Amino acid sequence: QVQLVESGGGSVQPGGSLRLSCTSSGFFLDRYTIAWFRQAPGKEREGVSYISRKDEGTYYEDSVKGRFTISRVDSENTVYLQMNSLKPEDTAVYYCAADLWSRMEIAGFREVSFSTWGQGTQVTVSS
Repeated sequence: QVQLVESGGGSVQPGGSLRLSCTSSGFFLDRYTIAWFRQAPGKEREGVSYISRKDEGTYYEDSVKGRFTISRVDSENTVYLQMNSLKPEDTAVYYCAADLWSRMEIAGFREVSFSTWGQGTQVTVSS
């Protein structure tokens, strides 16, 4: 069964850091584009960052540029999202997702491009 599992969420004060992990027991993450999305209370889910399967190129949504870093450790079959200088507006449930069918090439960085999702991990930034 193809499955993604996130971990690493928690509660931190503004300015703090967290590192989220996304791993899979059903496939090798380095073969696919892997993304992080987030959904804040009362808001739509939005794309935060992705790492491309082709050239390991990365993308960041404007509000997290310079603060978040996505990376992949193939020996661990894990994609990480290092989040620094966290702000209250970063509070959300964070999901990792995999584009198993290369739909991003047609549909772009949108939810519809990602066929496999984790269950989400809560990140709360509050003083």
